[in-house]
Amino acid sequence: MVVAEVLSAIGAVDGVDQSFASALQRRFSGTVLVPGLVVGLVVLHGTGGAPERLLADDPIYEIQRLNQAVDTMQRGIDALIARSLQPQEDPERQSSLRASREVLAAYRLVAADNGWIRRARAHVQGGLTAEAAVYRVAGELRERMRRIADPYLRERVADVEDLAGRLLTALRGQTRRAAPPGAILVARRLGPADLLEWHAAGIGGLVIEEGSAAGHAAIIARALGLPMLAGLDGVLDAVAPGDDAILTAEDSQSGGQFGGQSGGQFVLRPDQELKAAYQRVQDSRSQRQAEWACLRDRPAQTADGTRVRLLLNIGLPLELDQLDLTGAEGIGLFRTEIAMLARGELLDHAEQASIYTRVLDAAGDRPVTFRTLDLGGDKLLPHAPAQPEQNPAMGWRSLRVGLDRPSLLRRQVRALLAAAAGRELCVMFPMVATVAEFSAARALLMHELARARPTPTRVVVGTMLEVPALLWQMEALLPLVDFISVGTNDLMQFLFAADRGAAGMAGRYDLLSPPVLDLLEHLRDATAAHGVQLSVCGEAASRPLEALVLVALGYTTLSMPATAVLPVKAALASCSIVSLAAVLEALRGRADGVASLRPPLTLWAREQGVAL
Repeated sequence: MVVAEVLSAIGAVDGVDQSFASALQRRFSGTVLVPGLVVGLVVLHGTGGAPERLLADDPIYEIQRLNQAVDTMQRGIDALIARSLQPQEDPERQSSLRASREVLAAYRLVAADNGWIRRARAHVQGGLTAEAAVYRVAGELRERMRRIADPYLRERVADVEDLAGRLLTALRGQTRRAAPPGAILVARRLGPADLLEWHAAGIGGLVIEEGSAAGHAAIIARALGLPMLAGLDGVLDAVAPGDDAILTAEDSQSGGQFGGQSGGQFVLRPDQELKAAYQRVQDSRSQRQAEWACLRDRPAQTADGTRVRLLLNIGLPLELDQLDLTGAEGIGLFRTEIAMLARGELLDHAEQASIYTRVLDAAGDRPVTFRTLDLGGDKLLPHAPAQPEQNPAMGWRSLRVGLDRPSLLRRQVRALLAAAAGRELCVMFPMVATVAEFSAARALLMHELARARPTPTRVVVGTMLEVPALLWQMEALLPLVDFISVGTNDLMQFLFAADRGAAGMAGRYDLLSPPVLDLLEHLRDATAAHGVQLSVCGEAASRPLEALVLVALGYTTLSMPATAVLPVKAALASCSIVSLAAVLEALRGRADGVASLRPPLTLWAREQGVAL
């Protein structure tokens, strides 16, 4: 009461000056779906607000308007699909404009579904205008989404809501406005078609309030290399078109030691000094990318001559052109489940075989490793009944699904054998916890191989190492496998009992810690003694410092996303691996009780001029 009287006496008024509030700097934390850095202006994606006219004067006319808008919307999606799949002279433009056939086909099926359109027509017959009817359907879908816990179903409902927004755009006769080059698109949710259109308009990054790594928008954004943050509650209420902003979607593991910052940051209306600092970083990265382009056709090799094989981690036919664009030597991990997640359904034998054939054709003489379906956990199995689990990452997923549903694994194996007829086939089983599981999966593969006509010229079979229990079964496992590939993402979370999806755990445990380095060294020695090939296909291989340490430990085959190939090549070319190995050995010799060797390794690398 005293404060109120004082404020009143000096003429203070109730409320906040909106012009002052709109100038305040704001920070939002989010989940990194696609890493990167963007400094640019904000553009907004949405339906444009509530309709001005709610009640219809002529319901028959409104039905006609609605039908015409539905036709316009569907023809627009068909044209977008055709345009995105049309060959381009410029390979980079081909990569950026051509969307996954699987994702857009699934989206087109949702657009043709008459269920949600029928509800809109019913509202028009009840007396609403076409715009009000569609707006109401979108609102009903939003309310439905809030009550759905299943992320897979949420993504499907999000597609329908996105289509309702496109239908409103068609009803209002609106066209997409061009975005300033490198703009940051802010949206509540985003569908694949809208994302492609905004990308063609020139956006440089994405910030969405709701979304997941398995969503259609995230799948497309990863393929396009668009930095993306999700889970930023309330960001739409704080932004205005044209606001300055900074999107930092950095990999949270790059810090790696205790106390590391989790997730990404979206800084709205930064002060000029902060904006200038991030702009310098962005310009420097763009310059480095241009300098790295000359490395594309050179072999990956350290400064002192150690040869390294750099392969790609991909999951969509859209990404196949990255083989030539990056100069990668093959595909070290083809995630076969991504096409099914994109389509929203299990693919039959012929559909799977067609995809695998396209992959092998594009690779030519370069090696391709197909990982069998890694569904379940955070990648929900289409049409499967929900199985509530407290720890989905350690639940019914990956090879466990394939062994419990052998018809599913058998169908995929037959498709792989058909696609590889007359060529080498390399198959990798994920989430293997026991030798018995690997033996059962390998036996199923060999049984189908005996029946296949024609057959591959050679079949290579291996496993991912993600479950620590497998480390104590090496003597029994190694005689059965042709190769082992370390999946660092799951291995780290299981090794340290730290959920990699939990914000509080991000950066807390590090690959460059003494126990992990000991584990990697032990595995290297065990595989070498049995002549088993060894590689790393987890995200750690994509970070230059980790990649250098892995090579210093003897891991000379690394698989990574396409965006990491040239930076890792540059790091290798600037580093003497013999010198690094000596430094690493010395640091490990006096590392008792140290959480991570990252700080001294980073300092050494910078002093040596290594391109990190």
